[in-house]
Amino acid sequence: MITRRSLLQSGAAAAALAAGPRAARAATSGAADPEIKIGQTMPYSGPESAYGVIGRTEAAYFKMINDRGGVNGRKINLISLDDGYSPSRTVELARRLVEDEKVAFLFNTLGTAPNLAIRQYLNENQVPQLFVATGANLFADPARYPWTIGYNPSYQTEARVYGKHILATRPDGKIAVLFQNDGFGREYLDALKETLGDKAGAMIVKEASYETSEPTVDSQVVTLQGSGADIFVIVATPKFAAQAIRKSYDLGWNGARYLSNVSPSVAAVLKPAGLEKSKGLITDGYIIDVNDPHWKDQPSLQDWKAFTDKYMSAKEYGDANAAYAFGAAATMVQVLEQCGNDVSRENVMRQAANLKAFAAPMLIPGIKVDTSPDNFSPIRELQLLSFDGTSWRMEGPVAHD
Repeated sequence: MITRRSLLQSGAAAAALAAGPRAARAATSGAADPEIKIGQTMPYSGPESAYGVIGRTEAAYFKMINDRGGVNGRKINLISLDDGYSPSRTVELARRLVEDEKVAFLFNTLGTAPNLAIRQYLNENQVPQLFVATGANLFADPARYPWTIGYNPSYQTEARVYGKHILATRPDGKIAVLFQNDGFGREYLDALKETLGDKAGAMIVKEASYETSEPTVDSQVVTLQGSGADIFVIVATPKFAAQAIRKSYDLGWNGARYLSNVSPSVAAVLKPAGLEKSKGLITDGYIIDVNDPHWKDQPSLQDWKAFTDKYMSAKEYGDANAAYAFGAAATMVQVLEQCGNDVSRENVMRQAANLKAFAAPMLIPGIKVDTSPDNFSPIRELQLLSFDGTSWRMEGPVAHD
């Protein structure tokens, strides 16, 4: 059974946490026969709603698994709730999922700030927070937070790839950076500066931040373009990335443009920005570009096509966020398969930290999912890509962190 519920009311984070951990510890694991109950929060509404397709795709993937008999005889029951990318709402919904819905664990909850808001609560209650949908490095800290594990390549890894590429190709370039004013953006910017080393002060000539509550980043892009920079680094989520791509083109800003890999979707970002206006963008990625005919014979792409034909639509087929979710859901199922008959929280966490070179579908060949008790960063490789107006094309070999 798959359920997707959108809750329209939320309370303050402090009120949600006031009851303390006792109730959650008393809750059942959510893994009783004949189902495995999984919780999730996702921004189906609000400024980051473009990511809502991730939750919808994962729900559809688990439905496919259930139609095939489930995992080790158990069906998966995903309860995915709309937090609107609001950390206070995420706190309330996490409490509801653990204490009222009695889920076994949370899976692929999206966003740095929302996940950070619930990390302490979940760890205190020994509830696995699995494969969080953020690249913030702070979710790969098994010593202090043994019940939280990442999934996406870290923002530090990505920023280092860009920094090295800039130093190799444009060592005298002037850089302007647009970044989201939260952990995502700041961690990214810090890693870029670290990679540029003693050249950072001279090379980064302007920085501008934005809040997710802002309607547009056009004014920030105008300011950055006015700095005289010939390199534009866009550290932004889909809505704002599309605006930045479009505005920089309209201003006649002809510099090199680097785009964070949280916003590579042709369907959700580049088409709204304008495909012609997106030509020449540079990103790095780990997911196959479904729009690139280069991959047409790749087995996982054929599986993706069959899945979207039956469970979704042509629109989702072309969305990089949906393709990402297909691989993340498959990784979750791999963990459950490794659990065998023991789907206790302890064993689920143990198996999540014991993935060995798992070739998740839709990953670029050569990139694997690997975890261990002291490695909570499952994906550590990235492929540099450039956009040709139709699809992303690979540039050079896979980069390892």
